[in-house]
Amino acid sequence: MTPPVVTRFAPSPTGYLHIGGARTALFNWLYARGRGGKFLLRIEDTDRERSTDEATAAILQGLTWLGLDWDGEPITQFARKDRHAEVAYAMLASGKAYKCFSTQEEINAFREEAEARGSYAVFQSPWRGADPSTYPDAPYVIRMLAPRDGETIIQDEVQGTVTVQNSALDDMICLRSDGTPTYMLAVVVDDHDMGVTHVVRGVEHLNNAARQQMVYDAMGWAVPVWAHIPLIHGEDGKKLSKRHGALGVHEYQVMGYPAAAMRNYLARLGWSHGDDEFFTSDQAKAWFDLAGINKAPARLDFKKLQHISGLHIAAGDNAALLHELQAFMAAAGLTPLSAAQSALMEKGMDSLKDRAKTFPDLLDKAQFILANRPVPRDEAAEKALDPVSRGILRELTPRLQTVNWTKEALEPVLTELAAAHGLGFGKLAAPLRAALAGRTVSPSVYDMMLVIGRDETIGRLQDAAA
Repeated sequence: MTPPVVTRFAPSPTGYLHIGGARTALFNWLYARGRGGKFLLRIEDTDRERSTDEATAAILQGLTWLGLDWDGEPITQFARKDRHAEVAYAMLASGKAYKCFSTQEEINAFREEAEARGSYAVFQSPWRGADPSTYPDAPYVIRMLAPRDGETIIQDEVQGTVTVQNSALDDMICLRSDGTPTYMLAVVVDDHDMGVTHVVRGVEHLNNAARQQMVYDAMGWAVPVWAHIPLIHGEDGKKLSKRHGALGVHEYQVMGYPAAAMRNYLARLGWSHGDDEFFTSDQAKAWFDLAGINKAPARLDFKKLQHISGLHIAAGDNAALLHELQAFMAAAGLTPLSAAQSALMEKGMDSLKDRAKTFPDLLDKAQFILANRPVPRDEAAEKALDPVSRGILRELTPRLQTVNWTKEALEPVLTELAAAHGLGFGKLAAPLRAALAGRTVSPSVYDMMLVIGRDETIGRLQDAAA
């Protein structure tokens, strides 16, 4: 029977959740969720000087915003240091590791001598194979007994078969002289103990796989499925950096992208399912597989992100969009909506979400809802409200007092008034927009009137006509 899929995301809490880390988490989440498996979270906080609680909180917040839920409580690597040491001593007892008493000065001298010869050589400890009776009473590290001959094969689901010559592998340190584990040991022990079946991570970790595989073999543990995914580059094809714009997931929330759009876009960064560009998370879970991941680096494309974002806003559930809009406003430090504004926003969402690329776009289109009387007007709106237009608005207001408040009933009233003045409806729409929204570019006149209601519509028309 095939064991259930278990994936993990293992960030270091030394800063915000990077966009590349978010995509790694997403790939792991999609692969596990699509197969009824588990997605686990491990905080790799063994770098005590740089790890902070604030960074951990930022990572958890970023994952939560993206909607990437994890199973169980997050595990912290530092809390498991005794278990890591236990494994190091187990390898020592089985002859798969050894004590090394070499000082840093001796190691440096070895490297300097190799450089002087114009060659690179991995450090060869004189304590490998030494008789324990010759051990000094001095601090030591525990080193892996790496194979010297032959080769190590990494079967990677993305990169293919990767061959590493064992002569290039050093006797890596597993346990430092102060008793703390190295990353190379800790990550393997944690993955094994957590039951991780698939290690999906960045291609920068590919070189680590050969060294970590030695620990699996030494302990007689099953090696997980490896999948090393490509980097994300900027639009210029160079490694992603601050010059390319936003790097942290939190920045994308503040820019006003819906979480579903970010999941959709990030999934397409380095993975594809035919020609599908726009899809739901449920579809992504069903479709995602490791075979669809490309080897080549993906390129961040903000135009494509905006396009995908607009599609998700247009297709979004109105109540859910309002909820996420309010979360965006809080994250961006904007004044929260009042209860009345929230009710009108949800009522008018169908007229707002069409062609909005981001939540700031949505708010911009919603200015007719958010404005208070008298509605402030921009320069174009003031020009639209010339004396003739004001006179027409004065004629219109009494006609709106008794008409049924539906588009079907309002439409003939407005078109007949425009015709009576020898105008097409387009000529009447400009001053109406100016009166209702304070601008000449806005949602449909009828949509605005239906959202804000009869009394507010008449009041705004009277203000503009005065």
